[in-house]
Amino acid sequence: MKTVRAAGGVVWRDAPDWSGVEIAVVHRDRYDDWSLPKGKLDSGEHPLAAAVREVWEETGVLAEPQVRLPTVSYITAEPETDKSVDFWSMRAVSTSQRTATEEVDEVRWVAAAKADTLLTYAHDRGLVAAFAALPRVTGVVVLVRHAKAGNRSDWAGEDDQRPLDEAGKRQVDALGPLLALFRPARVYAAPLVRCVDTVGQIGLPVRRDTVFAEDTAAPPKAVVARLRALVAESARIVVCSQGGVIPDAVAALRPPNAAATATFSTPKGSGWVLTFHDAGPVAADRLTL
Repeated sequence: MKTVRAAGGVVWRDAPDWSGVEIAVVHRDRYDDWSLPKGKLDSGEHPLAAAVREVWEETGVLAEPQVRLPTVSYITAEPETDKSVDFWSMRAVSTSQRTATEEVDEVRWVAAAKADTLLTYAHDRGLVAAFAALPRVTGVVVLVRHAKAGNRSDWAGEDDQRPLDEAGKRQVDALGPLLALFRPARVYAAPLVRCVDTVGQIGLPVRRDTVFAEDTAAPPKAVVARLRALVAESARIVVCSQGGVIPDAVAALRPPNAAATATFSTPKGSGWVLTFHDAGPVAADRLTL
């Protein structure tokens, strides 16, 4: 059995009359169906990048990802082929005029509560139900561990000056475009060269904050409090920290989508997408290269 990888989004906006939330659905003339925007990954493309790209191409909506939704798998019309589609909830940032294409001939915004009356497939209706069950997201923190920087024992200088190695630089090249998809308003890092350089490609000033450094030994609850304060100020932020800080901080956050026995190990160059609403955390989703 061959598996085709794809990605897409449940894209939402506030209704023009502020009566609730609307989501974007697309009509495909070739199948005469209504579905959520999605499409196949390009060769070597990250699923998250593909999801944002496909939403743009099919709807003309520039959207920022928020919460990871269930992955959908189903058998396709091609012999011995199934499709696995990764989905994210996404907030619509802007919408441009588009013309009908062979892929999508109509885009329609519908009330989320009424989408199941239009969507053709049960798996799409299930995704909308999963989205509707989430609290409204008011803030997103992308918390990443710095990229690879060689071995401490091989570096003669002060540890906070230890630079990224060649493997780490390659990780940064791949990580930078993913972080930019979240459209952060501010970027923070522990005051170490390897942390600052990991998030330096986003194009925003990197604000150094000692609470995210291992040698500060800030308790996990203090790290969480700082994250919540910063995201309350700026809504979308990126933070680069260290392996001795991140797992305990994410555990202290107590994300509702994590099992009670979950561990939050974070390899270098990876991280977590932490989403918040006014009353507390919504989810913690892994971000890997």
